[in-house]
Amino acid sequence: MHTDTERCVRAVQSKDARFDGWFFTAVVTTRIYCRPSCPVVPPKPENMTFYPSAAACQQAGFRACKRCRPDTSPGSPQWNQRADLVARAMRLIGDGIVDREGVPGLATRLGYSTRQIERQLLAELGAGPLALARAQRAQTARLLIETTPLPMAEIAFAAGFSSIRTFNDTVREVFALSPSELRARLPRQKAGAATPGVLSLRLPFRAPLNPDNLFGHLAATAVPGVEEWRDGAYRRTLRLAYGHGIVGLTPNPDHIACRLTLSDLRDLPVAISRCRRMLDLDADPVAIDDQLRTDPLLAPLVDKAPGRRVPRTVDGDEFAVRAVLGQQISTAAARTHAARLVTAYGDPVDDPEGGLTHLFPSPGSLAALDPESLAMPRTRRATFTTLVRQLADGSIHLGIDSDWEETRARLLSLPGFGPWTVDVIAMRALGDPDAFLPTDLGIRRAAQELGLPSTPAALTARAAAWRPWRAYAVQYLWATDSHPINFLPE
Repeated sequence: MHTDTERCVRAVQSKDARFDGWFFTAVVTTRIYCRPSCPVVPPKPENMTFYPSAAACQQAGFRACKRCRPDTSPGSPQWNQRADLVARAMRLIGDGIVDREGVPGLATRLGYSTRQIERQLLAELGAGPLALARAQRAQTARLLIETTPLPMAEIAFAAGFSSIRTFNDTVREVFALSPSELRARLPRQKAGAATPGVLSLRLPFRAPLNPDNLFGHLAATAVPGVEEWRDGAYRRTLRLAYGHGIVGLTPNPDHIACRLTLSDLRDLPVAISRCRRMLDLDADPVAIDDQLRTDPLLAPLVDKAPGRRVPRTVDGDEFAVRAVLGQQISTAAARTHAARLVTAYGDPVDDPEGGLTHLFPSPGSLAALDPESLAMPRTRRATFTTLVRQLADGSIHLGIDSDWEETRARLLSLPGFGPWTVDVIAMRALGDPDAFLPTDLGIRRAAQELGLPSTPAALTARAAAWRPWRAYAVQYLWATDSHPINFLPE
């Protein structure tokens, strides 16, 4: 979008928050870059130039605005709706792969050369993988500076910087303030108020956001010991690169309140990225709902409760295992099966607030279990053991960098995997916004009540007009039912 100057200027002049994260405005006279909704008086159009990423602004010598804080805007919705090389690379960079494995590690994950990846990222985003990772490190550093009383040296290494000098230079260059000056800007009463070991953050999103089905789904299907709904917050354990974490997420009108407890602060950017992905916070609900409203039978559902998101997951492997456990049984029975596995094979964790006890078992742990110990039909045992074995040895990869079509084909080749199981994994684990479930009983029932075609073939033909947002149409159709997944818990 940053190449459409006229459209960008209109967005800046109207302070349209819907475009935050889509592009960044750099002001050539002040050498500052802002989000489109910056509250200051808009600069003259001839003094504006537009960039597709904060990293590109920083590379061009602009520093972040102190008023609108463009580094805290929602991420671009493009990276979660596309499956091409650039989108997959951006999802991996957001998950911290460059900090952990470098650009060669990013290239290996994607199956391309480092030169090909750098060329494509530069062409579309105006910055290479190192610059994009550096921008993320700067944002992480700012979060830690402003939300914890940690010494600057600890913050530098937790944010992924290789030295304190690089940390100081980067923060000063990006924010035009030293780390100490950033912390000094905070109100005195808040400067050390955080609970030791707990980070309290605000996760932004594009409005509107309907939390009912989003948190309702997560709470209704919560696995005891791993997840819970408590005091208006969804809480769960996280398996992360350097350790583990516990997160509490509370919906608010203008943000999601996030409380994180991490065993290693280096996992902060990854934990935030996975929480945002689970709650689908980088979606563009206005574009999605406008497309779905073009169907006159869907329009009333959208108008009644706009801004529905797709409840996703923090761990693709975990979700696939749970999808198999839930085949042809009730939600309560699926939770019981999963809870038994958690108790027997999950890694124990200490929850300061109580309630959460384990990480969900890894595929490697589950691959070692005795199939006869599973209280399920023999054919489903075979499905389960085949899945966990292939997840453990890497034959099937359900990461954020997965090729959606290739992964679908691999899943369909497994015994016991039909279109419904594959599509629900594509929708919630892979993040495909166009995944569709025409054979789902709830979808067919809702379609019949609305006057839509109810047979899978006819419904799929009708849903072609909803593309590329059929996964969101699924949420609106599911919401016509009285199942607990559709309601925010009390």
